[in-house]
Amino acid sequence: MKAVECKRYGTPENLEIIDVEKPVPGANEVLVRVHAASITYSNLILIRGKPFIARMMGLGLMRPKFRILGSDVAGVIESVGADVSSLKPGDEVFGDLSNASRGSFAEFVCAPENALALKPANADFVQAAALPEASLVALQALRDHGKIRAGMEVLIYGASGGIGSYAVQLARYFGAHVTAVCGPSNLEVVKSLGADQVIDYTKDDFVSSGARYDLIVSTAGYRHIRDYKKALNPEGIYVSTGGHMKQIFQAMLLGPLYSEKKGRKLGSMLVKINEGLDTIRTLYEEGHLKTLVHKVYSLDQAVEAFTEYSKGHTRGKMVFAIK
Repeated sequence: MKAVECKRYGTPENLEIIDVEKPVPGANEVLVRVHAASITYSNLILIRGKPFIARMMGLGLMRPKFRILGSDVAGVIESVGADVSSLKPGDEVFGDLSNASRGSFAEFVCAPENALALKPANADFVQAAALPEASLVALQALRDHGKIRAGMEVLIYGASGGIGSYAVQLARYFGAHVTAVCGPSNLEVVKSLGADQVIDYTKDDFVSSGARYDLIVSTAGYRHIRDYKKALNPEGIYVSTGGHMKQIFQAMLLGPLYSEKKGRKLGSMLVKINEGLDTIRTLYEEGHLKTLVHKVYSLDQAVEAFTEYSKGHTRGKMVFAIK
């Protein structure tokens, strides 16, 4: 079978298309014929080997631990292991393999039974593959960390990206008044996702505008953590899910220092892999979510795809379609 391999850290030019044997599922695994797999930031970290702390956290100190890349996946169950009970051949599934052995940038992949769920019936494979990581980060940031409720003033920074585009839709679903920050080329797209107000960050500054928010979720770009604090209401919450490394590390390291005992709370989050997939499926099937796809690639275009992804500013998700 065909797969995308990364043997050493560096740039996307190091990626190679290789032929390997089709894997065989273990007792608690299923074999998935992959139809689509989306690009995620963790896979770019695996290519670059940066930040270095990621290597120390299990991605491989000197070279990538997982040579066949890919975490988000959508496909059809080809066969199941002896102890699998909830899935069967022919089931159309989606999920995140980050806690497994990854490998979804291939024609087939083995995955633990509990890493997958039935995909939304009204989503094609490209749309379904774009959901697992990004939509769950958005859901957990808003619901679990942000304590979102109807009537809240919510700001999504980086609203046109993979996580941001889902965050806008989910915040709207929860009944919040949504202000979205993005670039000028994405204003209309973000409005179509349900944002009540859209700010062009190249022209207007959400901090100096004087508006204050109950919840801010940052998904891209960079603003100093004190800027986010200034834009919060007295008991507001700021959650960082991504963006420039400075933004991520500030939320992790400075968030507790900038937080107030009986006031504003600032910090970061780590997604709980696949926790809430059934919720996402239901919301998608009910029409509360849709996938914004930036571009679809073939596996043979892996170098091109990751080169573009590494530049940032993608609109929604980038996905490999695998026949």
